[in-house]
Amino acid sequence: MVDTLKIYNSLSGKKEEFVAINAPYVGMYVCGPTVYSDVHLGNVRTFLSFDVIYRYLMHLGYSVRYVRNITDVGHLENDADEGEDKIGKKAKLENLEPMEIVQRYTNGFHDVLRQFNLLTPSIEPSATGHIVEQIEMVQTLLEKGLAYEINGSVYFDVKKYDKDHNYGKLSGRVIEDLMASERSLDSQDEKRNKIDFAIWKKASPEHIMRWSSPWGQGFPGWHLECTVMSKKYLGETFDIHGGGMDLKFPHHECEIAQAIGATGHDPVKYWLHTNMLTVNGQKMSKSLGNSFLPHELFEGSHELLDQPYGPMTVRFFMLQSHYSSTLDFSNEALQAAKKGYMKMINGLRIAKSLQFEQSDDPVDQEVVGQIEQTIVACSTAMNDNFNTALAIGQLFNLLKKINQLNAGSLSFGKIGQQTFDAMISTYISFVERVLGLKEEHDEEYKGVVDSLLAIYSEAKFNRDYDRVDKIRAELKERGLIVKDMKNKIDWAYEE
Repeated sequence: MVDTLKIYNSLSGKKEEFVAINAPYVGMYVCGPTVYSDVHLGNVRTFLSFDVIYRYLMHLGYSVRYVRNITDVGHLENDADEGEDKIGKKAKLENLEPMEIVQRYTNGFHDVLRQFNLLTPSIEPSATGHIVEQIEMVQTLLEKGLAYEINGSVYFDVKKYDKDHNYGKLSGRVIEDLMASERSLDSQDEKRNKIDFAIWKKASPEHIMRWSSPWGQGFPGWHLECTVMSKKYLGETFDIHGGGMDLKFPHHECEIAQAIGATGHDPVKYWLHTNMLTVNGQKMSKSLGNSFLPHELFEGSHELLDQPYGPMTVRFFMLQSHYSSTLDFSNEALQAAKKGYMKMINGLRIAKSLQFEQSDDPVDQEVVGQIEQTIVACSTAMNDNFNTALAIGQLFNLLKKINQLNAGSLSFGKIGQQTFDAMISTYISFVERVLGLKEEHDEEYKGVVDSLLAIYSEAKFNRDYDRVDKIRAELKERGLIVKDMKNKIDWAYEE
């Protein structure tokens, strides 16, 4: 019996059984990138984690509407309602239209995620495409007395909201502590309270991105966009909202306040947050020189790397750690991940080509029981808060049996057709559909390898050992090894 899915809910601080609000439909929203710079690996880890969650929910039979937004306005330099819009600032520096900046980095973002084999979301809305809806929500909050307008800007009144609700319930922050720790109001600060945040900002004369509103020319606050777009596409209350743990406060806390203030409902049933990346035990950051861009990993061009690593190796590496735990990059860890990935993909090739062979051997119930338990354990691992690390371990246990069948050390008859089919389908579906791993070489490449292997087989049959050694060496240069087996000759990726 497979356990029910349990996920860690950041709102309650504990694992909870997942029960979809409108099963089998699931609504999931993930905060997308601010498109003013190249996507970094911290972003990749977050989106990769939710890609697996998306995949697994569909694997369980849910119909998932996955919404991941594009932040293309309103994200200010210091995230404190001050400074220039990051995209507008970039546009000025490069003498481009802001939407040129948006398009360039959106394209780059998509290109990177395709390399890591992420599925596209159901909907990918942008903040600039929903200005009307954001203005409407600002008006609603003003009408309900939870916001106030000063000099063309509109702010959310956190203290007033907190009288009837709990501002800080997601992050565990206490409003009195926040009031005490925030900077003092200066003479130019127009907010009533230090912790109030902008839901609409008046545009200064030099501000490029601006829209007409009842309060004059301005632009929406960063926190508002996600509340508005998630409500539009997933309803007033939906199942899962996610992002990096750095968004828990203030971004997600503000989202909750705005949504409850506007609709009277908690917007999200389950909040999920991914953890950060470190490099050799240090926090990944540009200032420390240890921040990797994906192409630097693929090319091996970063000074901290010993060699290049393919997208699937990096994907496998990230999946070896639970999404909620800190993940440390190092050459040693990446090299180990490369071996693990190659081993798993070699298994995938075998699983896809292996055909059941009839045998007179009686079924060995002990072996069958081991395989059946391992099959269940794959799902049990993923049902334990999407624990990809445990699932990978169980897939390697299945792979041992697959390799034994392929090598002839385990008879097909001892496990029977039904168990064989279940084992093969589980391995393939979990590797490809759930974990999202695939071979990095295309069919044309494999066709060349198969041609070389055919020449190798002929040379070996003719005892042309010089040619045999030459082909072996040529394949090894490609990272491949020849496997001379009792019943056939095959090749595999070098682990």
